[in-house]
Amino acid sequence: MVKPKIAPSMLSSDFANLASEAERMLQCGADWLHMDIMDGHFVPNLTIGAPVIESLRKHTKAYLDCHLMVSNPLDYVEPLGKAGASGFTFHIEASKDNWKELVQLIKSKGMTPGVSLKPGTPIEDLYPLLEDENPVELVLVMTVEPGFGGQKFMPEMMDKVRTLRKNYPSLDIEVDGGLGPSTIDMAASAGANCIVAGSSVFGASDPAQVISLLRKSVEDSQKNN
Repeated sequence: MVKPKIAPSMLSSDFANLASEAERMLQCGADWLHMDIMDGHFVPNLTIGAPVIESLRKHTKAYLDCHLMVSNPLDYVEPLGKAGASGFTFHIEASKDNWKELVQLIKSKGMTPGVSLKPGTPIEDLYPLLEDENPVELVLVMTVEPGFGGQKFMPEMMDKVRTLRKNYPSLDIEVDGGLGPSTIDMAASAGANCIVAGSSVFGASDPAQVISLLRKSVEDSQKNN
């Protein structure tokens, strides 16, 4: 059975105090720290890159779950590997022609390869990456349009999660966008085990309680299935 992993989205943290925010999330029970890397091209927003990952790595041993919303992910593999990224999740929409090379390179730099898809992209586009002899190890199903935090959860994306879980029982399936106490049960019962949560964790008066609630929902759904 796949383990529940709760990954606060550091995009919602106080960027001026990233190291202490990371430490606070780990103290609150986070398993991973989700890092949104946006290039201002693939999505309109511009966030952080390898230099910030490298700086943060000096302050934490945590799993840095990097989600690349960039037009050319291949350019980022070497710098992020050097910077100390743990997971490297690229978008299928930006990698239709070179995903094989990308997965191989990610693994050669000691990172875990993952693939993400926007709400409008069919789940079938990912099957070749999961069936390959050198497959991706995580799928990130976007439950909002990527680019900005604080958006509303799209329940219709749960069909993608259900299909993936049915076909790949031991796959890490991550969901990102609008996850919190009111939406977690939908995602967990569909089969998601890696939960990215930004505003709902950082905006809470008791982030540890929210992280614990998210984890319990995943655990309960796994027991019931």
